[in-house]
Amino acid sequence: MTTKRPHHSDADDLNSDSAVYRTLLESTRAIPWKIDWATKRFSYIGPQIEALLGWSAESWGGVEDWAMRMHPEDRDDVVNFCVAQSQSGVDHEADYRALTKDNGYVWIRDVVHVVRNGQGEVEALVGFMFDITERKKTEEKLLALQKELEALSFQDGLTHIANRRQFDASFAREWDTARSQGEPLSVLLIDIDFFKQYNDLYGHIQGDRCIVDIARTLSLAVDSPRDLVARFGGEEFVILLPQTDRTVALKVAERCQRLIRKQAIVHAHSPNDQCITVSIGVGTVTPSEQLEASDFIEAVDRQLYAAKKNGRNRIEAVQGPA
Repeated sequence: MTTKRPHHSDADDLNSDSAVYRTLLESTRAIPWKIDWATKRFSYIGPQIEALLGWSAESWGGVEDWAMRMHPEDRDDVVNFCVAQSQSGVDHEADYRALTKDNGYVWIRDVVHVVRNGQGEVEALVGFMFDITERKKTEEKLLALQKELEALSFQDGLTHIANRRQFDASFAREWDTARSQGEPLSVLLIDIDFFKQYNDLYGHIQGDRCIVDIARTLSLAVDSPRDLVARFGGEEFVILLPQTDRTVALKVAERCQRLIRKQAIVHAHSPNDQCITVSIGVGTVTPSEQLEASDFIEAVDRQLYAAKKNGRNRIEAVQGPA
């Protein structure tokens, strides 16, 4: 006896295949979607969208729904980018914050493939939305940590003012700016007088406190946001004064000495009224192509040495070439 097999058409195969594909698509965490290019309407979006954003699949009518359900800060850039890429027929991806129905947001990575017809014209866009919120949170934490580490790398561990590395970077930048704009640039090098004797007498812990107090005091002597007070090393400090001529630089140096005297930090072995004082070397220059930045710093350092050699608790200044 022969058993007849039921008729099985190609259409049945296609329908069966479509059902399988849809089941696979809708069982993934990624959200599949398709947009008809001519109408700019969604012809399909996975039902997973509702669990992620709260908006039902039926509520995604066209690209305007996609755009308006995007964070306002991301909307213009992302929409303009995606439209331009799609019009050019280029596959692309974009990260943005998709708004949830309860006024929150989820980070989405949209991966887009451009479908063309036989004539090479854009026919549809198909893609997947991926929830990358956790990845973004991790990236933000890493970025915050990186910024914190960068800040610490430019900060003196004891005084919490800028360190030598920060000064070097700022000085190089300001030197180039002053040279290109023909502006004066001033630098003050400051040394705590008889600090070794202070440490020997009061101990290193008290010596550290003295350095911290001096750092705070020097920070009060500057005015402009571009001015920089940094620890140069040991008991030496440096003040960078962009757009500052010799006259103003000398006034800042005098203000430093005045504020430190007002602090009246006792130093029994100092010949200067038994208080902490500082020696200051001052230099002002309008940088040129012929002058090296390192030569200028050395010139200011020579002025500091002269201040110490000539009795300390004084200011020595040099005017560099204009």
